Amino acid sequence: MKENILKGIAAVIIGGVTAYLNIMAIPLIILISVMIIDYASGMLKAWVNAELSSKTGLKGIIKKVSYLLVICVAAVVDWLVTSGLGAVGINIDVSFCFGVIVTIWFIINECISILENLTILGVPLPSFLTGTVHKLKVAVENKTDVDKEE
Repeated sequence: MKENILKGIAAVIIGGVTAYLNIMAIPLIILISVMIIDYASGMLKAWVNAELSSKTGLKGIIKKVSYLLVICVAAVVDWLVTSGLGAVGINIDVSFCFGVIVTIWFIINECISILENLTILGVPLPSFLTGTVHKLKVAVENKTDVDKEE
């Protein structure tokens, strides 16, 4: 009985957050998943290299939580832009432009880190995979870098 209540509460919370975040839900779930995989692969790498340290592990967790804070800032910028444009009579249907781009950028960075950790662990990786992930990062940076044009 108690277990069903907890499952119901969890389903309501997850459903509410997903509905609220709309387009951001899937990228955030993917980001959190790759952050966990990156942390685990980094811990394995540190263990194999006899460099396992609680201080380093804590720094890694703080860094990953900071990613989520950056995404929150990007979401605030999205809100400011849409609200500001709405105040002057310009309505756009995009709600999380900066938030999605920042989240995708972090996902790509985490994937690169996972691949680097696996390489150090001696896992053979196809070169097209590592090359593609690096090209994705460059493409996202180039497509969204507005200062380059000026």
